[in-house]
Amino acid sequence: MNGRANGRALLDRYEASLRGLARKDRLRSLSARCGADFASNDYLGLARSKRMADAVAAALAAGTPIGATGSRLLRGNDPEHEALEAKAAGFFGAERALFFGGGYVANFAVLTTLPQKGDLVVLDELIHASAHEGARAGRAEFTQAAHNDANAVDDAIATWRARGGVGRAWIVAESLYSMDGDRAPLGELIEVADRHDAFLFVDEAHATGVYGPDGRGLAHDLEGRDNVVVLHTCGKALGASGALVTAPAVICDYLVNRCRPFIYATAPSPLMAVAAATALDIVVQEPDRRERLARLVALAGKRAEDLGLPASGSQILPIIVGDNARAMSLAQALQQSRGFDVRGIRPPTVPERTARLRISLTLNVGEADVSALFDALAAEWERAR
Repeated sequence: MNGRANGRALLDRYEASLRGLARKDRLRSLSARCGADFASNDYLGLARSKRMADAVAAALAAGTPIGATGSRLLRGNDPEHEALEAKAAGFFGAERALFFGGGYVANFAVLTTLPQKGDLVVLDELIHASAHEGARAGRAEFTQAAHNDANAVDDAIATWRARGGVGRAWIVAESLYSMDGDRAPLGELIEVADRHDAFLFVDEAHATGVYGPDGRGLAHDLEGRDNVVVLHTCGKALGASGALVTAPAVICDYLVNRCRPFIYATAPSPLMAVAAATALDIVVQEPDRRERLARLVALAGKRAEDLGLPASGSQILPIIVGDNARAMSLAQALQQSRGFDVRGIRPPTVPERTARLRISLTLNVGEADVSALFDALAAEWERAR
């Protein structure tokens, strides 16, 4: 067998896997942005902010490098990184903050570094894939608890203790879930954490900038506690990229010394640190952005209920379809025929038989766009029955 033929044989397993995904209507492909934005996480419309662009341009003109060119522990630690971390710690009310390249790597980094051998990680069953991957790759035992069920978390820790577990428990939840748009019972979860002398790790990815005083998130009243670690992404409502882990100073120092995804990764661009720091200023100084978004959320919720669909109460509104092919057909119709960029979401991103349209509300659209979307959705939904 020649090298080319042998190479094709090596690819057979991947081609077979892709064919299997296609048979289940789960084959993914990349598509360009097109139409009114009902798909992005740019909730406050900051990704094209002139103020942020001007701040980045000024930093470039002042000599800030485009790339960090090394890890933070080598030559990649720029003043812009440290300035963002200091501002973020003060903004969110934590002792320290640490800047990572993205939310996925930050979740993975925390859960592969902080929970130790002999500890237990309790994941909400619907938490982001990055948390699941971090728990699987880490040294601690892990389990899942029913979604948004603090009693199930409590039972999981109690069962583990009864089996002889002697380490620390880590409770891991999103404050606002990315596919359902519902909120975690953080008040109940911190009570469970306190009762079991456990840590609570909260992913605020979809709440940062949108909820809480000045956009400080849904976990704002928990920040600064010794047993709370919080993740704030910069690539959603803040319109930049990267992620901030806020925690007690000793936790951040431990990550700097022991966290391999931090130690061995090239640092994020210092220009992104400038952009994220400017976004924090905008969130505080332009509260009308959150007010306008809240009006869109209320309007979309009412229009959904008029169609007999549940409202999530947040900027993430899932329209559960169930069937994979039908969900993607509806999304395609809204995109190609109606001019609305709405994306279909299928398993394994969401549970089996819950394929959906994920409607994301951002300030890149207005009330007229929201109303037009639901008019189109009503027509396409009836046509697809």
